[in-house]
Amino acid sequence: MEKIKLMAHLVAGYPTNEISLEAAKALVEGGADILEIQLPFSDPSADGPAIQTACTEVLSRKYKTKDGLAFIAKIHELFPSVTIYLMSYGSLVYTPGVENFCKQAAASGVKGMIIPDFPFDNDEGLTKACKENGMENIPVAAPSMSPDRLKKMASAGFKYIYAALRTGITGSDTKISEDTINFIKQVAAGGSKVYGGFGISSGAQSKLLAPHVEAVVAGSVFVRTIKENASNKASVFAKVKEKTQELTGQA
Repeated sequence: MEKIKLMAHLVAGYPTNEISLEAAKALVEGGADILEIQLPFSDPSADGPAIQTACTEVLSRKYKTKDGLAFIAKIHELFPSVTIYLMSYGSLVYTPGVENFCKQAAASGVKGMIIPDFPFDNDEGLTKACKENGMENIPVAAPSMSPDRLKKMASAGFKYIYAALRTGITGSDTKISEDTINFIKQVAAGGSKVYGGFGISSGAQSKLLAPHVEAVVAGSVFVRTIKENASNKASVFAKVKEKTQELTGQA
């Protein structure tokens, strides 16, 4: 079977810097094509319990944006051919200045920004700052968007759009139905390539979704795998790699 293209989500610094780096290595060795690295944030609006708890744990160590960017730079140094996207929330980008933040992110090896709470058409200059620094701004489309707004996003000229495949929080199970496929088609209608995820945790889901998207996105499943094995670095590596291989159809 042809390998499934995977975007794997990782919370920077969770549960420790060392284990987080081990998990990143396992994701790459397991076949992840893109790493979506989340800078921990105190009030994630769409993140489910697994990611929210992970963020809280990392922030309790006084983890800062500069620590997250240093973590990204380390991964980029180890795996220069792996695409890295930075995912976070608007205040972390807005507070130091959008242009300044994008410059720092690009210098760390980031190729794209996923900032769900910046509206695609009122993004505080994020799209412009990304372009100026050789990055893509990747807006998030959700099934709850009105048809008109979804059409407007789809035709706005973004290279990539992240399609959250259902409403609510991430982490619980997502069914790949006819409605899911129709939603992806609407997101792609203007020519943007679509990343699809939100609750993807099994190889079966991944196989169903893969033909319809540029890459399958999985996140909470990796956070849970890391948490379950956090007491043993070797176990984290083995289990994260195994789950990555399952989701890429290489198990």
